[in-house]
Amino acid sequence: MTKFPHDQFAKEYFQELLSPLGKVDTGQNVNAEVREIDVLFQPTSANPEYVQTLGLLGQMVGTVTLIEPFRNAVNPEEIFSCVSKLLDKRAQFLRKANREDRRLESDKLPFLWILTPTASESLLNSFGFRIPAESENWGRGVYFLSEVWRVGLIAIHQLPKIPETMWLRMLGKGRVQQEAIAELTRLPAGNPLRANALELLYHLQTNLQANLANNTESDRDDRELIMAITPLFQEQLQAAQQQGIQQGIQQGREEGIQQGREEGIQQGIEQGIEQGIERGRQEQQRLILENFLQVRFGQLDPKMAAFLAPASTLPAAEFTMMLLSISMLSVDETGHQQALRLLAENVLKVRSNEWGDILPTVITNLLELPEEELRVLLSQLPQLSIDELMALLGQNSAG
Repeated sequence: MTKFPHDQFAKEYFQELLSPLGKVDTGQNVNAEVREIDVLFQPTSANPEYVQTLGLLGQMVGTVTLIEPFRNAVNPEEIFSCVSKLLDKRAQFLRKANREDRRLESDKLPFLWILTPTASESLLNSFGFRIPAESENWGRGVYFLSEVWRVGLIAIHQLPKIPETMWLRMLGKGRVQQEAIAELTRLPAGNPLRANALELLYHLQTNLQANLANNTESDRDDRELIMAITPLFQEQLQAAQQQGIQQGIQQGREEGIQQGREEGIQQGIEQGIEQGIERGRQEQQRLILENFLQVRFGQLDPKMAAFLAPASTLPAAEFTMMLLSISMLSVDETGHQQALRLLAENVLKVRSNEWGDILPTVITNLLELPEEELRVLLSQLPQLSIDELMALLGQNSAG
C-alpha cells in the first residue's frame, strides 16, 4: 500500500511510457534541502515512430525534461516550488558544463512541464502564462511562460479529446480520466503500451482500495475510478483465458497428431484438441490467479499457494467472478483471510453444490488443516467422496 497512490501511478506511468526514449528517474533529490523531482527524463535514443505514438507527450520530451504532475489543481506556491526545482537542476547542468569547459546551448537546458487537471484564468494570468501561437502546433490546454524560463503548463481538462492527448488525459480526474481509460481499452489488444498501462491501472486500483479501507472519509473520485477500472480487469481476464485456449488448441493439435498415429489421426486430433484446450485454460487461469494474488497480498503463504492448482480448474465464468470478488476485498490481513475463504468456497463448490448450511463450517475446518495436510487433501479432492472428505475434516476438528 502507498500513501499517495495517484503520485505513485503517475511516476510508474511515465517510467513505462518514456523509458524506450531515454533515462527516467523518479523521486530524484535536488540540492541540500532535499526537494524531490517527480519525474526527470533525459533522452538517449531517437525513435520518431514511438514519439508519434505518444502524441502530445512525445512532443513534450524532446530535451531533458522535469515533469511535475498534480492530482488536484496546482496552486501558486506549488508552481513556485516546481520552478525552484527547475532552477536547481539548471544550475547543476551549467556547473557540469563549466567543469568540462564547454558551452551549453539554451535548448539543451532542462525544461519544466507542470501537469494539472485544471488551471483558472486568474492563476495563468498572475504568472504570465501565454497561449502558444497556432503555428507552434501545441493545441488547446497548453501554456508557456516566456521563452527564457523554459516552463510549460498543461491544463489536462482543457485538452481536446483526440488520440494525441490520451496519454496525458489518463492523468486527469473524474470523467476526463475515465474517458481516457475507455479510449485506452479500444487500442488493439496486442499493443504493448495498452497492456502495460492497464497493469499499472490495476495496481492503482489495489492501492486506492487499500487506502479507502483505512480512511473513514469517502473520496468520490477514487471510488468512481475503482468502479471504472473493475470492468477492465474482467476484460483482461477474459482475453488471457482466450489466449490460454488458443495455446491449448495448438498444443492439442500437436499431441493429437502424435496420438493419432496409433489410434487414428482424426480421433487423436479431436481428443488432443479437447485435452489441450482444457490444459491450456487451466494453466492460464493458474498464472492469472497467482499473479493477481501476489499483486494484492504480496508473497503468497503456503496455504494460499495450495489453492492455486485446484482453483484454476474453475469454469471461466466462475473463475472471473471469484477474482472480481477478491478484487473488492481489502489488502490487509482481514482481506487475506477472506480471500482464503473465497478460494476454499469455490474449490469446494467445484466438488459439490449440495453443501447447504454446513459449507461455512467445512471451509473453516479445511483452512484449519496444517499446510502439508491441506495440500494433500486438495490434490485428492476430485477422487474423494463427500463422506470421505467430511470424515477427514471431522477427524481434524476432533483432534
